[in-house]
Amino acid sequence: MIDLNNSGYHFVLASQSPRRLSLLKEIGLEFEVQVKTTDEFYPPHLQREEIALHVSRKKAEAFSFDELPANTLLITADTIVWLNGECIGKPEDEEDAIQMIAKLSGNVHTVYTGVCLRTSDKFHSFYVSTDVYFRKLGMDEIRHYVEKYKPLDKAGAYGIQEWIGYVGVERIEGSYFNVMGLPVQRLYCELLEFVK
Repeated sequence: MIDLNNSGYHFVLASQSPRRLSLLKEIGLEFEVQVKTTDEFYPPHLQREEIALHVSRKKAEAFSFDELPANTLLITADTIVWLNGECIGKPEDEEDAIQMIAKLSGNVHTVYTGVCLRTSDKFHSFYVSTDVYFRKLGMDEIRHYVEKYKPLDKAGAYGIQEWIGYVGVERIEGSYFNVMGLPVQRLYCELLEFVK
């Protein structure tokens, strides 16, 4: 077993997401958080995992290694929700969030997370997908969730670890943590390979 914290790399997570920060801590990785404001625009022809990979790469490319500590290994990620041929991002406001969840209600959608690992001389990216099955939700349930939990910073306008995940998600196929925003099991394995 390789101890990632003794691999010689200085790990940087480029994300403001409290969920990603918490998940990365749970695998015992020592890291710091640095964030660059990044335009999350993507070309309209991209679909599914291509979008998540494209945006996660843009987040990685926003950094200049001249301004980072030596031996930095940068971790970036982007998560999208894909439903019926449409990418569902973060809601603009509460009404938009309500409409998004109403679309997810009674349907199966796929969560894609693209992850990039970057050093001054290496670049590697991968993605993980998870299918999420929602039962049919009442509008009163949707409004209750949006008004109480304010999920405006989340792709698809919901957090599976919150109330709506307990009462609305019938089952998932794939990584639960991917739906939270970071597929930590796959990330751990990819990091072990990357630092060899």
